Amino acid sequence: MKTDEWETPQGIYDELDSEFNFSLDPCADSRNHKCEKYYTKEIDGLSQCWDGENVFCNPPYGREIGAWVRKCYLHSKSKFGNGIAVMLIPARTDTRWFHEYIYNKIGVEIRFLKGRLRFGGSRYNAPFPSMVVIFR
Repeated sequence: MKTDEWETPQGIYDELDSEFNFSLDPCADSRNHKCEKYYTKEIDGLSQCWDGENVFCNPPYGREIGAWVRKCYLHSKSKFGNGIAVMLIPARTDTRWFHEYIYNKIGVEIRFLKGRLRFGGSRYNAPFPSMVVIFR
C-alpha cells in the first residue's frame, strides 16, 4: 500500500523526547500518537494554535510537507511560549521548503540520520534518507 504517512520509530522518538520533553504531536491518529496531546487529520494540526507547546512533528511526506515545515519554523519564531518544534522528515535538500525554512536559518539545527529508518512495523527500510530538524 502506497502512503505518505510514516509512523515514527519508537526509539528515535524516545531519544528526542528525553531531550525536548514533547507536549504535542500535531500529525497523528489514535493508534500512532506519541504525545498525550495530539491532532488527527480531521482536527487538522496545521490550523491549530501550538503556542506554549514543545512540538514533535512527523508530518505526511507528500506535497503538503512544505506547509508543515513552514508551520514549525513560524512556531519557533512565536513570541508565545518557548516555540520549540522538532521534525522527523525526509532529507530532501533540493526542495524549496528546505532552503526557505531550514538551510542556514538562525535557530535551526539539522541532524542527518545515518542509514535509512524502518518506520512503524514496516518490513523494509525507507526508500529515502531522513533528518531531524530542530526549530528553536
